[in-house]
Amino acid sequence: MNHLETRYQTNLSLLTDLYQLTMAYGYWKTGSAEQEAVFHLFYRKNPFGGNYAIACGLQDVIDFLSTFKFSNSDLDYLKSLKNNKDQALFEDDFLDYLLHLEFSCDIDAVEEGTIVFPHEPLLRVRGPLLQAQLIETFLLNSINFQTLIATKSARIVAAAEGDLVHEFGLRRAQGIDGGLSASRAAYIGGCTATSNVLAGKIYDIPVKGTHGHSWVMSFEDELEAFEAYAKAMPDNCLLLVDTFDTIKGIQKALKIAAILRKNGHTFLGIRLDSGDLLSLSIQARELLDAAGFPKAKIVASDSLDEYKIKALKAKGALIDVWGVGTNLVTAKDQPALGGVYKLAAIRKKDRDWLYKIKLSNTSSKVSTPGILQVRRYFVSDGQPFGDMIWNIDNKELFPLIQSFDGRTIVTNNRLFKDLLVPIFKQGMLVYKSPSIHEIRAYRQEQVDLFDKVDFKLYPKGLEQQLNQQKLNLIQQHLL
Repeated sequence: MNHLETRYQTNLSLLTDLYQLTMAYGYWKTGSAEQEAVFHLFYRKNPFGGNYAIACGLQDVIDFLSTFKFSNSDLDYLKSLKNNKDQALFEDDFLDYLLHLEFSCDIDAVEEGTIVFPHEPLLRVRGPLLQAQLIETFLLNSINFQTLIATKSARIVAAAEGDLVHEFGLRRAQGIDGGLSASRAAYIGGCTATSNVLAGKIYDIPVKGTHGHSWVMSFEDELEAFEAYAKAMPDNCLLLVDTFDTIKGIQKALKIAAILRKNGHTFLGIRLDSGDLLSLSIQARELLDAAGFPKAKIVASDSLDEYKIKALKAKGALIDVWGVGTNLVTAKDQPALGGVYKLAAIRKKDRDWLYKIKLSNTSSKVSTPGILQVRRYFVSDGQPFGDMIWNIDNKELFPLIQSFDGRTIVTNNRLFKDLLVPIFKQGMLVYKSPSIHEIRAYRQEQVDLFDKVDFKLYPKGLEQQLNQQKLNLIQQHLL
């Protein structure tokens, strides 16, 4: 299933920045459109001050590129654009070139759910320069956001220490797509369900929800509201108890619970959405247990994130399910990953590669030249040992990681796995996408795999020869 087509029912080839099209026009005008180029997508700093990120967003990239094509309607719009002299921005012959353009790049990418680190390519594009340029914006839009949210979700799930975490963020999400993409990424990151019903339909994510304060307020009193909801949803009855007075709300909910049990139904529990969640959860648990409902769940919401959850658990909060919304789907404490897309090599037909580098006074912004791959080494028990970025164009590979922190690490005779796998070959899809549930399970495997890793000591860097090539290019440009 192409999820983008399901969501939008339209071609998305114009979902790009104008400067991608003006550069494409420039390549076409100068005769360089068909030069072979290599770009890498990567990020420079771990989000949220954490130790890693969770790669996510590849499926949208696959869906986008599988149907990448400019329509007549797209070209009609581009034809209407004017320059500063009120003349056509693009020549008709260029628009005709776009109309007949067929995607033919190679795409290699890190599989979704993989733990990744700064400066490591999450995706490599190799193909005609014009095409590789045109797809930049969508690739960054998809992978930046979903990687950010999957990482935030994984952090929240880790803080919950095995408790269920539900994503409740749709109402505060950044628009429709922000809500759908966030629900998908949050599930991959470890959330067990979403309140977003459309995301449930499209992505096969479990959906959860109860009722809001408006339900209670629409009745004469709270008990009547609870009773009516229980009649409507006798086998899905979890009651929001804090509309007026939380403890009194719990006591009324227990009356409904007894009626449900008498009629052969199971009372699911209560939700706390405000107040002192620590104290209220402890009191709620005492009341539920004393009334004979030890299995009834206590669900908590109210602007939660990994920090609040961790603090509440440390103090002994008796909460079973955490409903996390705004702070997850907006990644409130860091609303952008900052991933970039850089040209790393280019060549004319039948010529050698020319490696390219972007320099900066900020060392972390200096790009790495070459046609890059990420090799992850393992010790004998399967624990990750270190990550090495290497240039597949090099004829010889040295088993040395020139770590970003200045160390040189020997990798002789170690098991390894190359993280970038083929997705498209000459524009043809060659990758079989796993289900979202398989991706989510793989993400958990990755977290478990790195559980005993000391990230401060875990080496990440360039293969020795690649490191020297980078230093040589820097020196060459500084002369």
